[in-house]
Amino acid sequence: MSQTLATTADAAQAVTGKSTVDITAFAGMFGGLLLVLLIIFVLAYLLKRLNLVSGTHSVIKTLAQTPVGPKERLVLAELDGQQYLLGVTAGQITLLDKLQQPVLVETNTFANRLKMARQTQR
Repeated sequence: MSQTLATTADAAQAVTGKSTVDITAFAGMFGGLLLVLLIIFVLAYLLKRLNLVSGTHSVIKTLAQTPVGPKERLVLAELDGQQYLLGVTAGQITLLDKLQQPVLVETNTFANRLKMARQTQR
């Protein structure tokens, strides 16, 4: 009888020890998943915030923008070959000027920077 109780206790300890290992492995896997998701959301936020993704395929193009206050900025936009200077605030967008002479804006995209870096290495 005492041998049966010892065998039962050993079996219970083995089961308890194994479930602890499974919970630890699951917690590590879940923590890794949360870390990867957090990195994805942080990178998406940075891309949006730093405006690294340009809208070159749209009809309206933002050529340049400069902040003039905490929530105000000047935006140079182009629509159908015509350029417009816009004042943008948190509450409204105001047309400041329809430019008669188009302003030449240097596009400093990542692709252009990469081409310049390759040329300087040669």
